[in-house]
Amino acid sequence: MELINAFAVSLESVWLDSGFYSFTIGNGIMILVGLLLLYMAFVKEFEPLLLGPIAFGCILANFPRTGFFDEMGVMMAISYGIKYEIFPPLIFLGIGAMTDFSPLLARPSTLLLGAAAQIGVFVALLGAMLVGFDVHEAAAIGIIGGADGPTSIYLSMKLAPHLLGAIAVAAYSYMSLVPLIQPPIMKALTTLEERQIEMQELRPVTKFERVVFPIVATIFISLLLPPIAALLGCLMLGNLFRESGVTDRLSDTAQNSLINIVTIFLATGTGLTMSAESFLKADTLLIIGLGLVAFMGGTAGGLIFGKIMCKMTGGKVNPLIGSAGVSAVPMAARVSQTVGMQAKPGNFLLMHAMGPNVAGVIGTAVAAGTMLAMLK
Repeated sequence: MELINAFAVSLESVWLDSGFYSFTIGNGIMILVGLLLLYMAFVKEFEPLLLGPIAFGCILANFPRTGFFDEMGVMMAISYGIKYEIFPPLIFLGIGAMTDFSPLLARPSTLLLGAAAQIGVFVALLGAMLVGFDVHEAAAIGIIGGADGPTSIYLSMKLAPHLLGAIAVAAYSYMSLVPLIQPPIMKALTTLEERQIEMQELRPVTKFERVVFPIVATIFISLLLPPIAALLGCLMLGNLFRESGVTDRLSDTAQNSLINIVTIFLATGTGLTMSAESFLKADTLLIIGLGLVAFMGGTAGGLIFGKIMCKMTGGKVNPLIGSAGVSAVPMAARVSQTVGMQAKPGNFLLMHAMGPNVAGVIGTAVAAGTMLAMLK
């Protein structure tokens, strides 16, 4: 009998220590959210490299009694990489190594299109404040409009870390939905004649220009906006590896091995912030809605300025390239190409759209730096 009682006590102890005993309805809902995100990532192929690890991190975050954040281990180390803004600059290092700034250098005026697309950031910022978020939270939400996941995470951790999960999911979801969200806006704000405009071939860009640009951009922007020196500096360092011609090994590592490893850690760590306690709030739905407003506003802002440039140049600029001013590289540029081809087969806009597209990467970082400088 004593043996049976001891066994029963042991079973009860195991049950009380198990995750099943502490499992809540909220945990169950968030695990379902994680499974839905996994479906979107791996079946629908919406940003699978990012949304997949985020989704699995979300599932892991909702297992009770894991002790992930009670003592140092791999999960705590990953969360430190996000908390102390280590991963976003390293992602930017890889992005810089993969980015060709030649279209921007060949037509510098497209930098204005990248700047105009940031209007969505500030529209969403004002909207967030109107619905009750404080200015720091509103700034973090607004940056979703730049369609730049690493910058969204970077700014969120500095201004509103408790909103990181919702902001990251919104940012990466809208990045993946660029081909669905942008075309209706592009067609609504441009005429068929404007969409049919063919642009002149870009001039060749010298190696000297390609090497000098990341150096000069880093010096000028970092002095103007010191809070984003780490982000922008890593972006331009990666690009310098690419363009120097003598650091091929470093460039290859940055744009392949390093960015792949850091992407796994960054995305998984973001998912780990999506616990039921922090995610299942009315604010989450507001953030997702405001993110959509920001993204649509950014697309519209780029298109409207594209129309202005079209008029000022006597019809030499196709306004469609303005929609690529959001920094979803190179997806937004491909959408400009696709819509242009639908209006006029053979109308090749991709390289022209890459100018505002890469300008958008810089523009979003500058927008984030401006808000940090004003609010920190």
